[in-house]
Amino acid sequence: MRILHILDHSLPLHSGYCFRTRAIMKAQIEAGLEVAAVTGVRHQQNLGVEAKDVAAQESFDDLTFYRTMEPATGVSPLRELREIALLAERVGEVIAAFKPDILHAHSPALNGLAAQRAARQAGLPLLYEIRAFWEDAAVGNGTGSERSARYWLTRQLENHVVTNADAVAVICEGLKADLLSRGVADDEKVMISPNGVDMQLFGEPVARDDALAKNIGLKDGPVIGFIGSFYDYEGLDDLVAAMPLLVERHPGAQLLMVGGGPMADALRQQSQQSPVADSIHFVGRVPHEEVEKYYSLIDILAYPRKSMRLTDLVTPLKPLEAMAQQRLVAASNVGGHCELIEDGVTGTLFAPDSPEDCARALAYMLDNPEQWPERRATAQRYVAEKRNWQRNIERYLPVYQNLLNPKSDMSMNQAA
Repeated sequence: MRILHILDHSLPLHSGYCFRTRAIMKAQIEAGLEVAAVTGVRHQQNLGVEAKDVAAQESFDDLTFYRTMEPATGVSPLRELREIALLAERVGEVIAAFKPDILHAHSPALNGLAAQRAARQAGLPLLYEIRAFWEDAAVGNGTGSERSARYWLTRQLENHVVTNADAVAVICEGLKADLLSRGVADDEKVMISPNGVDMQLFGEPVARDDALAKNIGLKDGPVIGFIGSFYDYEGLDDLVAAMPLLVERHPGAQLLMVGGGPMADALRQQSQQSPVADSIHFVGRVPHEEVEKYYSLIDILAYPRKSMRLTDLVTPLKPLEAMAQQRLVAASNVGGHCELIEDGVTGTLFAPDSPEDCARALAYMLDNPEQWPERRATAQRYVAEKRNWQRNIERYLPVYQNLLNPKSDMSMNQAA
C-alpha cells in the first residue's frame, strides 16, 4: 500500500508538526507501507530561503519529500487561493510519479482543500488529519482573535474539508468532540490517532551530562525545566513567576528553559527582573538530536499552559517525551493535559493561570522524592504501552483498508 502525505512543512524544519510527521512516516515504513510526502509553498517560506534554493525532491532521515516550488513571478494578491492551486497541481504531479493508493492530508484546511482537488481528479480516497484547529492556534499565538472574520472563515473552510473528506483523523478526544458538536461529521467517520513517542529515540534516557550542567551554570539542587517553543499559551510567564515562591521552600531550586519562540525576549526580561534571577537559566534552541542531554539535567518538566480553547482541545507532545525519558511531569489541568496525565499517577496537575498553585505543586513533588521512582516507571510504562508510535500507527491501517474497500466490515470506530 502506498500513502502520499500532504503537509504544510516538514524536515529539516524542527517543530512538533514535523516530528509527528516523521514519526508517522517512519512507523508506516516499518509496518511495510510505502510512503512519501508533498509540502506546500509555506515550507520554503518557513525555511527563509528562495524557492530556487530548495530541490523539487529531497530526502531527510531517509524520508522522501516532494516540494511545491513557488514561482518567482506572478504573485497573486489572493495568497491562499494561489497556494491551494499550486499545491493541488504539485500533488497531481506526484500522484502520477509515485502512484499512491491513498492521499493522507494533514491540517491546515488549505492542505485539505488542495488534496481534495487532487483526489477528485485522480479518483483516490482522502483521509484528512487535524492536529489542531488553526484558527484557535492563531488566537493562542497572539496573531488572531475569535471575533475576527478570518477566524470565522478558517473555521468554515475546516468544516468544508471535513464534510467532503472520505475519512477524518484527529489527535485527541477534544478535537473529535468539537467536530461532532458542529454536525460536520459523524462518529463513524472520525478516528483518533493520538500523539505518541518513538521509543527507539526517547525510550532510553541518557546519563546526566555533568559537563553540560556546569557549562550552563546549574548548581547543586533540583532542576525544574521546560523544553519546547516559547508561545504565550504555554504559560511560561506563570512558571517564571512561580520560581520565587518555590525557592522560598526549596532554596536550591533552579529553572532551566530550553527553546525559543515569540515570547523568548519577554521571558528573559521577566527573569532578569525576578528576585531569583540567578536561579533561572536560558539555553535557547538546541538540535533535536541533543535534546536528550537536556532532559538528563531536569528533575521535573513543567507545562503551565494557560486555559483557553486551544489548550483545552489539543493534546501536546512534549509531556509524553518527558515521560518516556523517565522525567517527572507537572502540568496545568487544562483539557489537553488531562487526556495525557493522571494526577498523582503519571504526573501532577495544578490550576492554570496560577503561579501560586504551580509553585505549590512543584514544592509538593520536591517534598516527596520517595515517590519519584514509582512515578517515573509508571509514566514511562504508560507511554510505551499506550502512546508508542509503533503501536499508534496500527490505528490507521483499518481506516486505510476501509477506504480502499468500502464494503469491508471494518469501521472507523475500530480504529479509534
